[in-house]
Parts: sequence; structure tokens; C-alpha cells
Amino acid sequence: MPLPLKPPIEPQLARSRPELPAGEQWSYEPKYDGFRCIAFVDGEELMLQSRSGKPLGRYFPELSFPEGRYVLDGEIVIDADEGGQDFDALQQRIHPAVSRITMLSEQTPARYVAFDLLAHDDDALLETPFDARRAALESLLPDGQVAVTPLTLERDQAEPWLRSGEGVVAKDVTAPYRPGQRTGMVKVKRVRTIDAVVAGYRPGKEPDTVGSLILALYDDAGQMHVVGHSSGLRAAEKRSLPQKLAPYETGKRGHGDPSRWKNEKELEWIELRPELVVEVTFDHTSGGRIRHGTKILRWREDKPPLECKLEQMRS
Repeated sequence: MPLPLKPPIEPQLARSRPELPAGEQWSYEPKYDGFRCIAFVDGEELMLQSRSGKPLGRYFPELSFPEGRYVLDGEIVIDADEGGQDFDALQQRIHPAVSRITMLSEQTPARYVAFDLLAHDDDALLETPFDARRAALESLLPDGQVAVTPLTLERDQAEPWLRSGEGVVAKDVTAPYRPGQRTGMVKVKRVRTIDAVVAGYRPGKEPDTVGSLILALYDDAGQMHVVGHSSGLRAAEKRSLPQKLAPYETGKRGHGDPSRWKNEKELEWIELRPELVVEVTFDHTSGGRIRHGTKILRWREDKPPLECKLEQMRS
């Protein structure tokens, strides 16, 4: 008999909140920085489905699951040497060459972390409350061949994940599984701050405006490294910043990393003398760079640029 659920299935999604919800109805799990993946296991057959519904199995030949008939919701991750997950290494696995995939599967093996059970044998569990689905998941995968994410019912015990990991996902233990809907789940991202040197800026789309600031940090040898850019500048800031930044322009141009989405002109930025410092917030990092744009909290006239060190990214 075929599985009671067939691909593709849209994963249930979470709403973003600034802080963890409280109450007896909530459970808490660490948030991972990986690829969301629905795993369909039917005897020896395995189908791994991405969040967008595409097959992932060919990119991760090292992943294996106990035989049975079940459907899991979880995340594919690659562990980083310094702790957490290495999203940059994970992205490199999406490659057309089988030889490269095979090599990387040995050099940087991935693992699957399960956090929900959507079907087992002939039963679809989408209408089953989460606490019952979680208990069934733990019974199905007791031996560690496939990792099951940690879970706590105590809000205080989840707080450390906000300080050292990617954040926390809170789930309503009474809620059913709703594919594609942002209901019954809340995510709170870990937000960190750093003091960064303003190494340059990209012009805005409108004339005489600033689109984003280029941010950099120093290593222990005094070498400056670009680590990301700002985002979300207010309209008034975009118009006022050219006058503020003009005295620091060096007359040179910098370039961002190659991108399939942006042309050379869009990647170009105007270089500044490394004398201005800003405090910014950020969440994800990958390969020594901030993955998403940062938010500027304040300008730091009191902070010497050389004190803006790369070690802040590891704290």
C-alpha cells in the first residue's frame, strides 16, 4: 500500500516574533540554519523534498533512514567546526556534477534532523496534535540513526538557544499540521550586534542617495575584511548620507563577490577611508560574511576603527 501522503507537501511555516511566547501550550526547539526537507520513506525507497517541492536526494547521497513507511519533516544541515551549522558548505552541495557531490559528501557530510512526523504506516497524522506527533516521532527514531531535535516545555530552558544558536522555534502542542500555513508555530531569531567599519557605500537608485553601507572588520594582523552590507535605510538617511560620507571618499571603487543576480555596475561600491564606525544588528553568517543585510543601530564616534575585530562574529 502506498504512503498516505505523497509529494509534494508544503511544510508548515512559522511566524516571526521578537520574543518567545509563554504558556503551557508551547514547546520549544532550537532553530537550524539548513535546508528544510520533507523525507518520504517507503521501505528501501527514499524521496527528499525541498521546501519548494523539488527533489533533493541526489545532492545528499550520504543520508540514510531506517526502513519503514513514514513521512518526516526536518532539516538537512552540515555541522560547522566551531559549532552551529555551515550554510555555505550546504549551498555548495547543490551542484550538477555527480563527482563533485560525491567528493563533498565525504569531505563535508550532511545529516538530517527530524522535528515532526507527518505520516506513519497507513496513517496520515496532519490532524493529530503536535505533542502526539512528537511522541510518535521519538518512538519511531529511538536509536539515533536519524537525529531528533531537542525539545523543552520550559521557556527558560530555551533561552540559551537564543544566545548561542540560530534562534528558537516554538510550537503549539495542541495544533495540527497545516501545510503551507503560518499557524501553530513561532520563530524567534537570534539577533547579534557588532561594531563595524564603514568601508564604502553603494549609491541608491535615486540620484544623490546612498543605497547601502559596506561593512568591514579587522583581523588580528590589522588586515581589513569586508563582511557584509547594511539594509533598510530610511528615506531621510539615504538623502542625508552622501553629504556625511563625501569627505571620506578615496576616489577608488570596490567590488562585491560575483553574483548571478547582479551585474558588475550593481556590485560596485564607492570606497571610503576606514574612519567611520557603526553598530549594527545581524542574524545569519556564512563563510565569514553576514548573509543578510544588517540594520544600523547607531554611529559610534567613540569607537576606534581598529577595535572593530572579526572575533565579534564568533561571539
